[in-house]
Amino acid sequence: MNTKTLIKPLVFCVLLSVISCKDDAKTDSKKDTLSMNDNTLLQEWTGLYKGVPAFDKMKVEDIKEAIEIGMKLSLKDIDAIANNAESPTFENTIVEMERSGEELNRVFTYYGILSSNMSSPEFRKVRGELTPKLSEYRSKISQNEKLFKRIKTVYDASQKSPLEADQQRVVDLIYKRFEMNGANLDAEKKKRYAEINKELSSLYNDFSNNVLHDEENYVTYLSKDQLGGLSEGFIKSAAKIATDKGQDGKYAITNTRSSMDPFLTYSTERELRKKVWTNYYSRGDNGDEYDNNQIIAKILKLRKERVGLLGYDNYADWRLQDRMAKNPENAMGLMNAVWPAAIGRVAEEVADMQAIANANGDNITIEPWDYRYYAEKVRKKKYNLDSDEVKQYLQLDKLTQALFYTAGRLFNYKFTPVKEGSVPVFHPDVNVWEVTDKDSGAHIGLWYLDPFAREGKRSGAWATTYRSHTTYDGITNVLASNNSNFVKAAPGEAVLVSWDDANTFFHEFGHALHFFSSNVKYPTLNGGVRDYTEFQSQLLERWLSTDEVINQFLVHYKTGEPIPANLVAKIKKASTFNQGFATTEYLASAIMDMKLHLADPTNIDIDKFERETLAELKMPKELPMRHRTPHFGHVFSGEGYATAYYGYMWADVLTSDASEAFKEAPDGFYDKDIADKLVKYLFAPRNSMDPAEAFRKFRGRDAKIEALLRDRGFPVPNN
Repeated sequence: MNTKTLIKPLVFCVLLSVISCKDDAKTDSKKDTLSMNDNTLLQEWTGLYKGVPAFDKMKVEDIKEAIEIGMKLSLKDIDAIANNAESPTFENTIVEMERSGEELNRVFTYYGILSSNMSSPEFRKVRGELTPKLSEYRSKISQNEKLFKRIKTVYDASQKSPLEADQQRVVDLIYKRFEMNGANLDAEKKKRYAEINKELSSLYNDFSNNVLHDEENYVTYLSKDQLGGLSEGFIKSAAKIATDKGQDGKYAITNTRSSMDPFLTYSTERELRKKVWTNYYSRGDNGDEYDNNQIIAKILKLRKERVGLLGYDNYADWRLQDRMAKNPENAMGLMNAVWPAAIGRVAEEVADMQAIANANGDNITIEPWDYRYYAEKVRKKKYNLDSDEVKQYLQLDKLTQALFYTAGRLFNYKFTPVKEGSVPVFHPDVNVWEVTDKDSGAHIGLWYLDPFAREGKRSGAWATTYRSHTTYDGITNVLASNNSNFVKAAPGEAVLVSWDDANTFFHEFGHALHFFSSNVKYPTLNGGVRDYTEFQSQLLERWLSTDEVINQFLVHYKTGEPIPANLVAKIKKASTFNQGFATTEYLASAIMDMKLHLADPTNIDIDKFERETLAELKMPKELPMRHRTPHFGHVFSGEGYATAYYGYMWADVLTSDASEAFKEAPDGFYDKDIADKLVKYLFAPRNSMDPAEAFRKFRGRDAKIEALLRDRGFPVPNN
């Protein structure tokens, strides 16, 4: 890849399964008596705001029946399309496909909550039973010869006589999706393709369950004399968690990033830091029945075999054909361009940390469980910046208001809490706001926030939709959610988060704004490509550090005093601090993802492959990959980010370049003209426009990697 300019316009599409990510339209009379079943999860949504999910009536025992009935109804829709006696047209084939499976789509909303936010042993058992059935269901659609023949007829006709732009895009995406999923294979290969998908679906489920097991069962309990360095708020939260787990009088460090990260940053107990670090980075890699190494090896073999049926040499070539990068060489080109600068910066960071350890007479050599601890000491020395001091000004409630302020300035949105009890929620921690246009008062949608970590909730942070904007069926109000894993404060205490966590909060809200701003007509166009859809959310992170947000919403949780100007100056001065760590831990995972899928998996030893690849990369021994292979859920709990984890950096090139457009604007990050272009070209079109073309319409040119290097404080080559 040229290090000067990103790839030129590329034809791409993305849909991760053959089920459209679409919304719930009104039912019609064509459904048989199955739809009259009294299973709540299948029913039309009722209530205010044009109907909302009945989360208060959601039961695990209903999910299996609902999924099974939903699949039958969806397949009936598909059969009706495939067997239509009329000649194939956009309306009677493509639009009908967009409309199909509405009951099942409703059920998937509940299924997603039970899987990600409210998982339980009972649900995991049901999910294990449903996973292969869902795979078979998808195969029945993707391998329906009559259906694909109709799709191909419409596609071929559109190549000679193009449709309207958005219609053409839908046809192209759907055709490509079917083609990539084996629609052109012969009967024998189709059968094997479906068998592989079924086996993979079970392996993905097992992988996820194993990671969740290790997150729930490796808890470190501390006594009072082991709390050195920890903040008062963190100690109170740890005590509450321990009490909830039946360990009253102790302090629990759970096996999640939100608990691990602050502990490793501040705890003075080195051996305990090592224990907590080891627990976290050994998830799925403990040599027991929950070990994921053999599962990963099987996944890699099956993925290679499956794409081999389609004529591809490896999974990466197949997967990246519809991404912005287009092929693994371009993706690796970007990562290889940044890697040397990243590990070079790590060497500088480690030297700074080791100097402090030596000066303190600590008599240690920096190890991975020391990195965060001594990095914090370097931060204090170099920038006189204490992360814990910054945290006192980062209250979750105030940050939520900062999100709303940003959305109001850029998108003209207003967020108003809904009346208590008017919208069902799946947990008492969940809050809901109505989103409206600030000027007209027009209803746009609802925003659900589920902020806190709890047992049964997957780690990390994410955004999702329960209903998306699609004008072909009159659905214009969006139901979107953000989900985090902040450590819940003790009663009466403020929830304080780190600067990194605040960035992530803004990031995920960027996804929600992407959902709310959609102006597309058809459900398929609400999709996106992995190396582009992270761009919008990464870009929104930049507003956290704007003066307008800092001066209004960063106030001390006890005194209410605004964050001091000198502390803000320190934060901005230290903005490139520890970028060696951040970039290297991420890139190591992204490169590992790509190399695993380019390798011959015949006799692959995952542990050995990981060690040898890191050695070949000259990975600094003082830090691990962000996601070690045995718990790399992005890549092995499904296929969403498989050979696509690089996409965060690809998107970050776009982000860095786009943010410079705001920096250059007369009114900076709140410049109205640039904000209008942001919404018009980068948010509202979703997947109705080629992303490279959309970026050029916003920026006037392709993105350049130099902006990313400048952002991270890395050397910029002279060309």
